[in-house]
Amino acid sequence: MATGGWGPGNGPGQPGGNGPGGQGGWGAPYGPPQGGPYGPPPPNPGPYPNQPPYPNPYPYGPQPTRPAARRRRGCLSFGSPFGLIGAILRSAHRVATRLFAQEGQGRIEDRTVDRVQLARTVLGAAATIALILAYNVDPNRWENAATGGAAQLILAPFVLIIAAPLVILGFIYYAPPHLRPHLRSRLRAPLKAVGWYVLTLVVIGGVLVPTALTVNADDGKDWWEYVLAVASLIVIVWGFPFFFMASLYSARSAFNSAQVHPMLPPVLTLALVWVFAVLNLTSDGMPGGPPIVQIGSTLGGPLSVTAVSLWELRRMRTRFGVTLRA
Repeated sequence: MATGGWGPGNGPGQPGGNGPGGQGGWGAPYGPPQGGPYGPPPPNPGPYPNQPPYPNPYPYGPQPTRPAARRRRGCLSFGSPFGLIGAILRSAHRVATRLFAQEGQGRIEDRTVDRVQLARTVLGAAATIALILAYNVDPNRWENAATGGAAQLILAPFVLIIAAPLVILGFIYYAPPHLRPHLRSRLRAPLKAVGWYVLTLVVIGGVLVPTALTVNADDGKDWWEYVLAVASLIVIVWGFPFFFMASLYSARSAFNSAQVHPMLPPVLTLALVWVFAVLNLTSDGMPGGPPIVQIGSTLGGPLSVTAVSLWELRRMRTRFGVTLRA
């Protein structure tokens, strides 16, 4: 008799058969054979029987992480001299930037102009070095050039304090009448920067001059002499770097004059460079070399700065739509 394809045949003595002597219907069609040639299978072999069990219920569960190694600061830590000097310079730079480099909403960021100005500065320095090497026979020429550059950097804010009011007044007078009150109302930022710069000079002079006149290392010091000595140390360590950076940023931003009008810094740069050209000509005279070299050395810097400033003004008008008389 047919079994329907599920159970074993219906021979006599076979369990689960349907013939005579069969025991119990269809049998277990899916069960393993009783006593096969390979023996009973291992319990729960799994797909990979030789692998050790995972420590977590799920093999991709969270694994223990090693704590991050603490970064060593080395020679730049605050306990080292280099780290302390770096911290002082960063602090002075941060305060100088906050006070004297506030470009505000009126400043136009033009990377092309910045690259041209940088290229002009590099070419000007290279031309100065070439002229010194070729025509200046002074043995102290490098020291004089470095001293002259530092002196111009320090004198630039003072020249701006004297010349900038006249330039700004002319700039405002040149503007249309309906814009003049608005420009005058925005003079607070440059005046504030000038006030901070003057206050810096007053504090430095007010600390160092009394210290030099009154403090004597030979006699017994009073308490106020110790206070002056500590204040002088602070001025030397922190005040001098701050004053240098303040002079640099004041000369570059023209005491935050861009907050009055975006065209005002290039105009002030034009006035500043020609004032320095006149001062250098009257104090040092013509440089050495042939006449063509003398004229180029005297007028090359001011003319190149003038060309870059005029190009910057034209770029503001044509590219960014910034005008004064419109």
